Amino acid sequence: MHARVGYFGSGGSMPNSQLRLRIFDGSRQLFAAPKDFLVKIVDGNQQQQIWQDYTQNDLTFTLPFFDNQGDDYSVLVASDGYKQAGFTPVKLSNTYTKTLDVMLVANDPGFSFVDARWDAAKARYPFLTGDVADAAAEARYETLLDSEEEVLACFLNLGEAMSQISLSQGTPLTYIKQMRWDGDFKPAQDRFFSWCDRELVDQVRIGAQAGQFAEEPAPGLLHPGATHSWKQVQFGEANVQLTFHENDTQTIGGVDCVTLEVDMDYYRDPAAHILLEVIPNGLTHSLTNPVEVYVLRWMAGRQAGVPEFNPMYTITG
Repeated sequence: MHARVGYFGSGGSMPNSQLRLRIFDGSRQLFAAPKDFLVKIVDGNQQQQIWQDYTQNDLTFTLPFFDNQGDDYSVLVASDGYKQAGFTPVKLSNTYTKTLDVMLVANDPGFSFVDARWDAAKARYPFLTGDVADAAAEARYETLLDSEEEVLACFLNLGEAMSQISLSQGTPLTYIKQMRWDGDFKPAQDRFFSWCDRELVDQVRIGAQAGQFAEEPAPGLLHPGATHSWKQVQFGEANVQLTFHENDTQTIGGVDCVTLEVDMDYYRDPAAHILLEVIPNGLTHSLTNPVEVYVLRWMAGRQAGVPEFNPMYTITG
């Protein structure tokens, strides 16, 4: 379907740009049509170009092309019973059609872990075992499956995102030796801790010099006990943060290890992270929501043209 918008200036018709909008559900598949979607599109001059209901999950819009900041569009999609989603800026051009993929998940979402059973998880993340017998490790994991779904979703989000970070040698997962399950270090809804090879600190430093990461000043303020912390800067939202507690050490299999804390913030900008995430979460005593991370990271990856964010679960509801 083409939603055409005319735009005319003093010299006649202006050139147009094309935006293809595709709407996906929490299973990372195109939304089953028909479904009522409210689409709002605003250009970079803050002029509303589209505000209309559609039933298609794949739409193409003809929009004004300005050849300036006016081409930095904002797109928002909403539907009854679902959390609204959108993206900004969406940079349009008059030389190609820009494709934007957005994901809508239910207001009360659920989880499908059919692809994240113990054997599959252990094969992908072998560091889930090692500190206890295999049967005990399986029982521990099954507890997450049965009663701590948001904790497991967070871990699978972070594991998948870390697998897509290419360091000069391997990925961050290459250096993890064991998960931590003790006391305050047990997996949580917004982070997990592990013992990692100390070499990972230098690998992240190398990545920071190459522009992959930005170092967080005074990491101990938000991560008590931390000595260094770096955040991935590849995406506008949902970047992995690797925080090291280098005074907390252990030798595993002859390898000098330190504690690694992994989380994923909604926002890349430090000020936005503090103002829009840390402070509101602190006031409401809430934690980063793995469903929100799932949606933001998937959409950011689609925009960046990198391999699809494909954790071992999907969102239902």
